[in-house]
Amino acid sequence: MKIYKKIIGIFALLTLSLLFLNINAKEKNDLYEKIDLFSEVLEKVKKEYVDEIDQSEIMDAAINGLLQSLDSYSAYMSPEIFQNMQTDTKGEFGGLGIEVSMESGLVKVISPIDGTPASRAGVKAGDFIIQIDGEQVQGKTLMEAVKSMRGEVGSSIELTILRKGLKKPIKFKIVREIIEVQSVVAELKNDEVGYLRLRSFNENSSDQLKKEITKLEKNEKIKGYILDLRNNPGGLLSQALNVTDFFLHNGEIVSTKGRSKRETRKFFAKKGDKIDEKALIVLINYGSASASEIVAGALQDHKRAILLGEATYGKGSVQSIIPLKNRGAIRLTISKYFLPSGKSISNVGVLPDIIVEEKDNDFKINTSTDNQLDYAINLLIG
Repeated sequence: MKIYKKIIGIFALLTLSLLFLNINAKEKNDLYEKIDLFSEVLEKVKKEYVDEIDQSEIMDAAINGLLQSLDSYSAYMSPEIFQNMQTDTKGEFGGLGIEVSMESGLVKVISPIDGTPASRAGVKAGDFIIQIDGEQVQGKTLMEAVKSMRGEVGSSIELTILRKGLKKPIKFKIVREIIEVQSVVAELKNDEVGYLRLRSFNENSSDQLKKEITKLEKNEKIKGYILDLRNNPGGLLSQALNVTDFFLHNGEIVSTKGRSKRETRKFFAKKGDKIDEKALIVLINYGSASASEIVAGALQDHKRAILLGEATYGKGSVQSIIPLKNRGAIRLTISKYFLPSGKSISNVGVLPDIIVEEKDNDFKINTSTDNQLDYAINLLIG
């Protein structure tokens, strides 16, 4: 069935191409031949395949095949999944607390969110989930895998994970919780360093960060700030712009480029630095993605901050949720991010100025064993 779904997806891509491509007569004829071939394959499978097939499920798989052939982030959402997703965006949802994508037929962890069950269990950015409760992930769509990881609050789930550098898969038993993300954590370090931990970019992130900076700025001893974006999977572009603007006087923050004019835009900082040009270090790692990469990359390009840690994830694209007539939706990439330098973030990420690797077992951020944070503090206070 897995192979069959892949075949259907490939042929669906060819079939549906006619709907949005401007093509000449020869190309049209070629595509019509492929459509005929697709129909023939579908009929053969319907008659000859070893198991009886559900044609509705097969067509959903064909749509997913089309979208997932484009990139790791485009996907189809059934009406049920779309409804669940709309609930998730309100900031409180049940689950494990991980941002994921699809790569090579497996679910890849973009980032575990701080303080969530997945983070506490030790799931790391870059992990590949190969089984969910003993069931193979390969052959599932991203949305199907995400749905499998959700469940009743208090129920447990077992994830089998492949991790780079380890020969054998590792298993994590995790208890599902209501995920309530506290976006900003701030504190004073060594009486001289303002520590700002930004866990996500939700609707209130920039307002929360602004309040914390205002409090810290009352301390005249502060020599500089650390903005911690590690394991921050991103979020709203508007919040990334606001946060970057806090530390710049002017200049371009990011640009987006897409096929339509409305998706090709440039965004600029306004005058005013909330920390009065004090020294700034930004902590990044492989779990820093999307909006986090925009903030880190812009501050690096303007030479406003030193980036310390590890290279970021490389999710430099914008997805739009487009509703469908069946009350489902598609998640479709509509543009890509570019830094002020003109560099693309997609599949490349942002490189740190100072490479400091995380300790192998250092799963928790801001602990006594946090070598990256300690290094940053020493840089600021000497």
